[in-house]
Amino acid sequence: MFEQSFKNIDDMLWKDAGVSSELDYTEQSSWILFLKYIEDFEAEKKMSAELKGQKYQAIIDNEYTWSTWACPKDANGKIDHNNALTGEDLKDFVDHKLFTYLKKFKTTADHPDTIEYKIGEIFGEIKNKIQSGYTIREVVEIVDELEFRSSENKHELSSLYEDKIKNMGNAGRNGGEYYTPRPLIRTIIEVVKPQIGNKIYDGAVGSAGFLVEAFDYLKKNNELDTDKVTILQEKTFYGKEKKSLAYVIAIMNMILHGIEAPNIIHTNTLAENIADIQEKDRYDIILANPPFGGKERKEVQQNFPIKTGETAFLFLQHFIKSLKAGGSAGIVIKNTFLSNTDNASRELRKYLLESCNLHTVLDLPGGTFTGAGVKTVVLFFKKGEPTRKTWFYSLNLDRNLGKTNPLNDNDLQEFIELQKTFADSDNSWSIDIKNINAETYDLSVKNPSNNDEVVHRTPEDIMSEIFDLDKQSEEILKRIKELV
Repeated sequence: MFEQSFKNIDDMLWKDAGVSSELDYTEQSSWILFLKYIEDFEAEKKMSAELKGQKYQAIIDNEYTWSTWACPKDANGKIDHNNALTGEDLKDFVDHKLFTYLKKFKTTADHPDTIEYKIGEIFGEIKNKIQSGYTIREVVEIVDELEFRSSENKHELSSLYEDKIKNMGNAGRNGGEYYTPRPLIRTIIEVVKPQIGNKIYDGAVGSAGFLVEAFDYLKKNNELDTDKVTILQEKTFYGKEKKSLAYVIAIMNMILHGIEAPNIIHTNTLAENIADIQEKDRYDIILANPPFGGKERKEVQQNFPIKTGETAFLFLQHFIKSLKAGGSAGIVIKNTFLSNTDNASRELRKYLLESCNLHTVLDLPGGTFTGAGVKTVVLFFKKGEPTRKTWFYSLNLDRNLGKTNPLNDNDLQEFIELQKTFADSDNSWSIDIKNINAETYDLSVKNPSNNDEVVHRTPEDIMSEIFDLDKQSEEILKRIKELV
């Protein structure tokens, strides 16, 4: 129903000089979709209040409502083009009045968890990049036809929005860091098995794929009464995101999936000293695919007991500290974490094995993440008891994964079934942690059934480590020059 509308929006944006990539398409369509959502959200809340004989206090002042600036209607319910802004008048209003007004909500909102705060956060972080007011006019009129009120409409819109996020990830450049394949996310959730009442957290939330899939999982596997709906809406899903674009996309994605005021904070998770994390700050479930390959500054590294410039290793420390005793996690990380010989990697493996039960490692094939040359693994662990035995599963497929041949749910069915009992197979095996090297804590993925096979690192892994070592060398040389 709405698929053609989304295509038309992209066609309009493609013609505009200010919008040049899939990332821009998603960002610019997001803020417009968000304002149409707010219009429908307010209409629904007003109707509900009136049915109860109550008065509804509008969030947005009349001058800045969608039905005033974007699509005013005549007596027949058609767009009143005599009163609708367009061209330079519309662009000037959006840039200098609308955005200025909306970003003030961040300072006037009562609490960060409110929809008012989210409005202020979003419009304080992004800018209108659409250069033509005529393009804005065409896009808002297409969006005006979309309805957010029924669950069927929201479901269709959320699916289409997920497609936009996927296309953005496949576009390369920086888009890939916002997209984790949904079949992989669903598999991780199936293994971790969150329950209603759990607090679920992703500190590198990206497009909120883990949180929306966990929301769908809990809805599908439970009969929801009013109390459970309230718990899911207000006390279940939490996230943090550093980048402005990802933050906006995460908010929009969660809203389209039915979470009205997402508990997503726009902040640098790694700027928090993990020594300050208290019991009230901890979560029952952590699901995440933190960025890897980044190089964090020394002042950020000071927030962690194990000092390293590798972003993913800092996130892993944050996640372990943020997990409640008895809590479970499913974390995607670069597979070289299992075998790197540097001090930070060894210390982090030791910390993980001693403070958590690393019960499962899923080894993923190359190509799982479009545009990423490195291989990854998923670490499944439960906090509060040391690891005694770890079950490994190596996902061996009869095809190469890529943009046109992505990972699908069927690919992971054997893993899900065997993981329930930690069964051995041609692709799975267990190791006793007491038998690993006590100095290196090496957890390399080596299938014992392939004893005659020499396990070679992939060229991508080798190049990735060379790149990391070059970066470390550059940092050392820079520090030496500063000292001189």
